[in-house]
Amino acid sequence: MKNIFLEPKLKLLIRVAFFAITVLVLVQLLPRQNTFKYQYQIGKPWSYELMTAPFNFPIYKEKYEYSNDQKAALEDFYPYYKQDLSAIDKSIKLLLEGNKEHELPDEYIEYLKKQIEYVYSVGIISPEEIKNLIDNKDTSIYIIDSALVSHRKPINETFTVRSAYEYIINNRPATLNTNRLRTSNLNLLLSENLSYDKNLTDIYRNDVLDRVSLTSGMIQAGERIIDRGEIVTEKTNRYLNSLKIEIDKQRGMNPQYNLMWVGEFIVIASIMAFMFLYLYLFRPVIYNNLKETTFILLMITFIMLISSVVVRLNLFHIYFIPFAILPIIIRTFFDSRTAVFIHTISILLISFIAPEPYEFILLQLTAGLAAISGLKNVTQRSHLTKAMLLVFISYMAIYIGYSLLVEANIQKTDYQYIIYFASSSLLLLFSYGLIYIIERAFGFLSNMSLIELSNVNTSLLQRFAELAPGSFQHSLQVANLASEAAKEINANALLVRTGAMYHDIGKMANPIYFTENQSSGINPLANMDFETASKKIINHVEDGVKIAEKNNLPSKVIEFITTHHGKSRTLFFYNSFLNKYPDVEIADDAFQYPGPLPTTKEHVILMMADAIEATSRSLKEYTNDSINHLVNSIVGKQMADGLYKDAKITFKDVETAKSVFKEKLKTMYHTRISYPELKKKES
Repeated sequence: MKNIFLEPKLKLLIRVAFFAITVLVLVQLLPRQNTFKYQYQIGKPWSYELMTAPFNFPIYKEKYEYSNDQKAALEDFYPYYKQDLSAIDKSIKLLLEGNKEHELPDEYIEYLKKQIEYVYSVGIISPEEIKNLIDNKDTSIYIIDSALVSHRKPINETFTVRSAYEYIINNRPATLNTNRLRTSNLNLLLSENLSYDKNLTDIYRNDVLDRVSLTSGMIQAGERIIDRGEIVTEKTNRYLNSLKIEIDKQRGMNPQYNLMWVGEFIVIASIMAFMFLYLYLFRPVIYNNLKETTFILLMITFIMLISSVVVRLNLFHIYFIPFAILPIIIRTFFDSRTAVFIHTISILLISFIAPEPYEFILLQLTAGLAAISGLKNVTQRSHLTKAMLLVFISYMAIYIGYSLLVEANIQKTDYQYIIYFASSSLLLLFSYGLIYIIERAFGFLSNMSLIELSNVNTSLLQRFAELAPGSFQHSLQVANLASEAAKEINANALLVRTGAMYHDIGKMANPIYFTENQSSGINPLANMDFETASKKIINHVEDGVKIAEKNNLPSKVIEFITTHHGKSRTLFFYNSFLNKYPDVEIADDAFQYPGPLPTTKEHVILMMADAIEATSRSLKEYTNDSINHLVNSIVGKQMADGLYKDAKITFKDVETAKSVFKEKLKTMYHTRISYPELKKKES
């Protein structure tokens, strides 16, 4: 029993995981409470109500100003170097030890000791360090002695080993001989005792930078900042940016932030739960299809992500985003009611991001309804153009009406919104390309693609008509029958028609095996045994799948190829075998198509239409009784054989389809009256 329920439980677990992940992502995309949600640009008019300071806040410097102040503060800052005075004792010790060999007089030793002490106390630095300081335009350094006391010293007042050596030699008293001094190996006694202290330099540099003020004034609570229609100047832009920074800081210090996050999670989870409930109650086919459910969640998340990025980064006005593209795409692959519901869910979520939520909801819900109303069927580019115009008109009508309602002054209407609405509406034309991409990515099938596939001028159908003309004509008749029946039972007529056009495409491989293509009257199957002949006929299903896959036909169309016979038998050969060999026991799957059985209304309608149209050609006379008997017997036999058991089709649908088939056949095979000949007048 565990294995029976494993798959449903797994699917439920996946749905719960998708739901939780989507809610968490959407919550992260929402701005936190008390966030600054306005969009504005320098040189553009302010689109919102009068803005006054809600509290005292500092005026923050622009980035370039703050950067310049930091550079100015660092002009008097210099790097720190440690001074190692222990080098004095080391050098003097080496001097005394080396003098045992050279035996310099005491006055030489005393002079050298004094000068060594002096140059080390001044500081000896490496040439590489001096080069780095000059490259960094540092003219001085801070020297930290052993007592941890720092003092500033110009670079040119320090020594290198070479300059220290030269200083000692050149400043000797006249009584001391230069050559005798050099015998002390003075160059080996000197070494650098100033080393760069990066940690201390960084500490003091950061301290200097921290003392640079981020602000340049204050705005008092209640102070006027900007009113609707006024141009955003650099000054007001600085005030608005400062207010945004301060609001974000206050939010970050709010101890109730976690509660806000919990509240947002509850709201988002509730809204998304209603969407899942709608799918569960009213669209179970979508709910049970993880791919379709995932697609809807991704579409909601994607449009939410774009809105969040645009508002947070202030890239452009949020009304530039073509929100109506979501219901257009949902309508293309599902239905109008689902499109309205998903669009409503999305707009409610995005309203948490939009600067003026009420206006946003009013405008975008209306635009979405206009888009759906203009797209009864998305089969041509002209339909998208019509929807685009309806969306633009609805935008303008609602915006102007709402502006007059709020302001009661036509002059305060911001006509820049016309650009926003026009751009957003024009971007809806890109949905045509998006629909194509989504079809390839998710394996969906739109009406536009179905129309293109069912066009008899496609290369595949033209080859079909050329190689198997009888089978092609049969497919055309089946397409007409099936699409009419599908309309009456609210099935997808366009999908059924397309499936019917390709259901016998496999007969292209060996058209001569099928009677409708045998113009010469010669049937090659007549010379084969019944089982071999049956396999030749059955193979047209497998051949059809191969041809369809080679020509990249969608999987939903290929399903009609595999299911139009289900697991029925080739009755002609099956009955002939039994009649000839009544005592021979045959396997249950002998003379049987591989299936699978039909799983949708559309599959069943095609199965009915295919069998009825093919059999109707063998009627000796076309009367009401013969046609009624034909339809009833074929459908009754298919039902008795259990060919419809996997499909969600009702008895009412079956009876309705039978009525349509009967009427269509009577119309197709009606007896035409004979026209009377014109009698010649007697002369």
